[in-house]
Amino acid sequence: DLPRKIMRTCADKDIRILTMKDTTYPQKLAGIPDAPLVLYYKGRLPDFDSGWGVGIVGTRKASAYGMDLAYHMAADLAVCGVTVISGGASGIDTKAMEGALAEGAAPVGVLGCGVDVVYPKSNLGLFRKVLEKGCLISEYPPGTPGLAWNFPQRNRIISGLADGILVVEAPERSGALITAEYAVEQGRELFAVPANLSSASAAGSNDLLRKGAKVVLEGQDIARYLNVPIPADLSRRRAAREAAREELFREELVSQKRSIPQRKLPEKPEADKKDVDNGDKSPYSVSRCDLSGLSQQEQAVLALLTPEPVSADVIIDRSDLASGVVLSALTMLAMKGVAQSHPGRQFSLK
Repeated sequence: DLPRKIMRTCADKDIRILTMKDTTYPQKLAGIPDAPLVLYYKGRLPDFDSGWGVGIVGTRKASAYGMDLAYHMAADLAVCGVTVISGGASGIDTKAMEGALAEGAAPVGVLGCGVDVVYPKSNLGLFRKVLEKGCLISEYPPGTPGLAWNFPQRNRIISGLADGILVVEAPERSGALITAEYAVEQGRELFAVPANLSSASAAGSNDLLRKGAKVVLEGQDIARYLNVPIPADLSRRRAAREAAREELFREELVSQKRSIPQRKLPEKPEADKKDVDNGDKSPYSVSRCDLSGLSQQEQAVLALLTPEPVSADVIIDRSDLASGVVLSALTMLAMKGVAQSHPGRQFSLK
């Protein structure tokens, strides 16, 4: 019959089963309305009841601003000993788990599918890293696909396992807002990060602040609200983490640049080079460059660069392009030697 088949599958795939009668079943979760009768998990189950936990949620189509915030918020909370919980989706969820892993912590992914199913497929590598230290949890038996109606239901588990929920960036009618509603119903703390008021991707999370969610600007803000001790070396570790990310980014640029066949662009006669009205300080001084080897997107992004470093987020806000397109164009411009990258994800004309 089905129960025996599920148990055999779990045994074969090293999946553990928790029922509400088990002593290791989280009491935080048991106390919510409609608590799951059964949980399936892989990896190391943390003691949710004796430690702190924060769920970090947000949109799958996050801006560079939101992705960076999720990463550093999660990393800072991990340094403070807080278990980072997410839904394992792309975007904000993924960056939150990566941030916790960057500090050697054990994040928890609450899935809307079986714990033996990788959804989204792009998170295969991430889930493997999570299982080395943390765990993946689901109320759905092994083999259950990532069906659309599973995800709103699983959101109550994210908030049920946590002491608070942080919504980093969420549009209106976002699944993250469903998690926020569950958090309020369950008596959990609700936090949100302020974002650009004109950004549709943050309209929902900004509205949460209007409705009373606690404003947080960095991870230790949440730690203070939850009375979590903050290590004295938090600032030092954050600086070291950012330096490591910048070094990795530079290495990737160099590696990718070497893989692109280099071709010398034809030189144009001096007479063909025209100055623009505003001179070298203008974003439009790119007229001095040969644009024949650049795509339309790269040319559009290049037109927004100046001789002085500009944040990638500022360039995204000034453009009419998606954040992913802008970031890809900036990377290609740096690889082609037209733009230069600087620490803090800033770019300038070269």
